[in-house]
Amino acid sequence: MYPQGDLLAQSVGYASARYGTSGLEDAYDRVLTPRSASADPLADLHALATGGRSAPHGADIVTTIDLPIERELYSDLAAYPRAAGIVMDSRTGAVVALASVPSFDPRDLDRDFSALADDPRSPLLDRSTEGLYPPGSSFKIVTAADALELGIATPQTLYHDPGGLTVGNFTFHDDEDEAIGTQTLTGAFALSSNVDFGQIALQIGPDRWLAEAARWGLGSSLDFDLPSARDRIPDRSELTPGVLAQLGFGQASLLVTPLQMALVGATIADGGTMPRPYLVRRIAGTDTSIATRPEQLAQPISARTAADVRDMMIAVVAHGTGRAAALPGITVAGKTGTATLRAGLRSHAWFVAFAPALAPRYVVAVVVENVGYGGTYAAPIARRVLRVALAESRTSP
Repeated sequence: MYPQGDLLAQSVGYASARYGTSGLEDAYDRVLTPRSASADPLADLHALATGGRSAPHGADIVTTIDLPIERELYSDLAAYPRAAGIVMDSRTGAVVALASVPSFDPRDLDRDFSALADDPRSPLLDRSTEGLYPPGSSFKIVTAADALELGIATPQTLYHDPGGLTVGNFTFHDDEDEAIGTQTLTGAFALSSNVDFGQIALQIGPDRWLAEAARWGLGSSLDFDLPSARDRIPDRSELTPGVLAQLGFGQASLLVTPLQMALVGATIADGGTMPRPYLVRRIAGTDTSIATRPEQLAQPISARTAADVRDMMIAVVAHGTGRAAALPGITVAGKTGTATLRAGLRSHAWFVAFAPALAPRYVVAVVVENVGYGGTYAAPIARRVLRVALAESRTSP
């Protein structure tokens, strides 16, 4: 059992007589478990022993995982102590790769379970669907889209970033205390100005910010084949001007999963429509076969807004903070994120991207814990994963 070992441990999961089930083994236990061939299990055993009947067989679960893409994602993330990522077909929502580091080998689960459960690195946790992180500047995808959708800004609206902004008793800056100066919204997005996006969030206001967050599905449960954590957004009572400004660049008390950020990227890639993510392509039973049909979760923004944000994400990779994600001969759209944590901890590195930007096929969301800048650590992972995924697409429908 489990020939892929730790590679697919988080998605496939485990089935243990002692420790129960997880992953797809748990979600589809009812159809995976063989049904007794008769009402008398002892008669079944006798028939099997004497060759009078074949062993009962549960359904087969056919996943959407693409092994070459999965191997690339997992090996890139495994270079770091803790990281996670999701790769989706942006057209359908099919999850083609899902990885969380550190992982575990389900073949050794009964032997290692106590050590795994006590490990402070939490190898049993699927960080890609249940890890909650501040998204940092990767969330500027949502802020920019909301500003455009609400008519607060256009891609050419000018903003001024002197290097810092004080709101109430809170002062925030750009990374390395940079001063972006005067830029269009596109330029502020490409260069990732916290000051400008703090101002944009204040223009949106607390009530509209919450309403738009709901349109994106933030804070709601997600219909997916595996357990997924619900994103955490602040209550209305917490949305002081200082908190609201920080939300504009993905900080304050906002926490999201990599799966949620992959869906944000897929929404831009798919013209404003958010697909429902799925991991099971088909359930093949003894009597019938049920195939998953792509579905839509929501349409939080218009196609025009999605196209404008797509162009802004192209600028990030072309001449902004995400140049490390560029691929020769392929236009990549992306957004870096460097999620600041409490004093003494290095930032989480994020990158959300899709390609080819003008005819999207794959979207990827990557987070690497406690390493530093998203453009330095997460963007190169996205580049390598997209390169493999696009190579795979040339050999598959």
